[in-house]
Amino acid sequence: MTQHILQGRSEEEVLWFQRRETLKAAAAWVAAGGLPAAMAQQRSNVVEFVGDVMLNGQRMVPQQTVQTGDDIATGAASRLVFLIGNAAFHVRQNSRLRVERGNTLNTASLLRLLSGAVVSAFGPGRNRSIVTPTLTAGIRGTGVYTEIMADQGGRSYFCNCYGTVDMESNGNKAVSESSYHQAFWGEVQPRGGRFLTPAPAINHTDEE
Repeated sequence: MTQHILQGRSEEEVLWFQRRETLKAAAAWVAAGGLPAAMAQQRSNVVEFVGDVMLNGQRMVPQQTVQTGDDIATGAASRLVFLIGNAAFHVRQNSRLRVERGNTLNTASLLRLLSGAVVSAFGPGRNRSIVTPTLTAGIRGTGVYTEIMADQGGRSYFCNCYGTVDMESNGNKAVSESSYHQAFWGEVQPRGGRFLTPAPAINHTDEE
């Protein structure tokens, strides 16, 4: 188990992925053909849905499908795990984000995180990004964790758990190539003259 520092996140929340039913559901969904097949067969691409989740301003109900272009918000003690194309997302509690459309309805080009946290895994590909108020990450195919720290003035935390990511924050740029954790802060105000600064591993694990 990877060492991680919890900052406002519970152990149960971080270790959600260990539940056998969640992993089985994700594997079955991918094996069945992913989002295009799910839509054709009127099946959901939601792997796990717990608590109070809003989809485009309406309370989400079982068997709904998340599509590109949708706005998602989770309440306290809530979470949503879903898949689009070759990407998977775990939206943590008290989070708001938008999944923006790629070249087709079935590909996500941009994940815009407004508050809270999300774990994301992307298969190989180009022209995918994660955007927060203080940083932009260009995704090539990787697993990442992103969180906006409301108790730290809105600075963004981004961890490239594995893969290659093009990082940018207010003109500061870096290419992150990682086979383990490589994390950054996207600062609201510069620290030591930099808006993109090194960060520790917090609130997630490699296994996740």
